[in-house]
Amino acid sequence: MGAALPVLYSFRRCPYAMRARLALAVSGQPYELREVVLRNKPAEMLAASPKATVPVLVLPDGRVLDQSLDIMTWALQWHDPEGWLTADTTIVNALIAANDGPFKYSLDRYKYPNRYAGEHDGDNKAFALTHRSNAAAWLVELEVRLKQNDWLCGPNTSLADMAILPFVRQFAHTDAAWFSAQPWPCLQSWLAGFEGSALYAGVMDKHPAWQPVA
Repeated sequence: MGAALPVLYSFRRCPYAMRARLALAVSGQPYELREVVLRNKPAEMLAASPKATVPVLVLPDGRVLDQSLDIMTWALQWHDPEGWLTADTTIVNALIAANDGPFKYSLDRYKYPNRYAGEHDGDNKAFALTHRSNAAAWLVELEVRLKQNDWLCGPNTSLADMAILPFVRQFAHTDAAWFSAQPWPCLQSWLAGFEGSALYAGVMDKHPAWQPVA
């Protein structure tokens, strides 16, 4: 019998889970994927991580990583063939903090305004458009960076790119026609290159929901 593999509880479209899968894939780290149904999360996942959100990586020695950036770092420290960890850490951390903080805050309210009914007067559309504008202001900053280089931190892919791209993808697909009409050619090309890559295709395969063996 072979050695036990790390087990990843994931949800295909979740951007946090997506970036964890990207790092695991590029590192070449074998793992067991367990696709979950978010409205019916498996007891095994909840026992491993009471926070009850994906991704959750359970290592063979029993350690649990339930933050997406921790999973990315763990995988890349094992093997980082494309040098995602070699970019300036200060810049990378600042970009990811802006993404995971203010941008994600506005992205959620743009994409799901009905979930935040208590924050507005009932006009979902106006509320969503306000937050689209707030989120777009940060995307303009990314466009400026991408005019200087193909990637956010220079000529090569970094942790920042792969941690942020799944969220920009989610923003773009909320209103694809509007996004494509914006004067952001570098950002749009950056996203299109990501979505057209073999790495992206490999982590976006559809899998049936995992069920424990009876």
